[in-house]
Amino acid sequence: MPEAQSPTRKRIVDAATRLFYAEGIGRVSVDAVAEEAGLTKRTLYYHFKSKDDLIAAYLDGRDQPNLKRMAGWFDAAEGGADRKAEAIFTNLARAARHPKWKGCGFLRTAAELASMPGHPAIKVGSRHKSSFETWLASALSNHGVEEPQALAREIVLLIDGCFSIMLIHRNPDYIEAAGRAAATLVRARTSSGKA
Repeated sequence: MPEAQSPTRKRIVDAATRLFYAEGIGRVSVDAVAEEAGLTKRTLYYHFKSKDDLIAAYLDGRDQPNLKRMAGWFDAAEGGADRKAEAIFTNLARAARHPKWKGCGFLRTAAELASMPGHPAIKVGSRHKSSFETWLASALSNHGVEEPQALAREIVLLIDGCFSIMLIHRNPDYIEAAGRAAATLVRARTSSGKA
């Protein structure tokens, strides 16, 4: 799609990403995004039909980088599938200690759009979460874990649960606790008891 390759469109999405992630989608106006991008609002609307389309593009731009980052943490970890699954949480906890970390942009956006289930950004978020769960099930299956689809769903629940509790407590210890729980679940589904 030629429009997706447009440098101007990328500039707009990059500006929206900085603002939406830092402040939330409801607090950021289209005017603010245009100003951050150094463009006119008219130019922004040439590339995006509405703010809703811009919000969806913001999340769509986070999809593959986030999936690749988590897959990289899993693959780089030494040990069995239990340690690899736990490594996702360990690295999330490390990221959460950064002062600019604001949690999961997908969940925060979904919370702001809770009364709008058909919103394009909700669809992007749903696809992202499903893609991560599918990838994780495949990665666990490749390591000989039993019932990988069910286990991947349980781990996704742990991840999203710790993202949610972090918005309240701001304590990365919750993420590390969820990681230990994930490792325990993986070991329980490994025929030898060791992942």
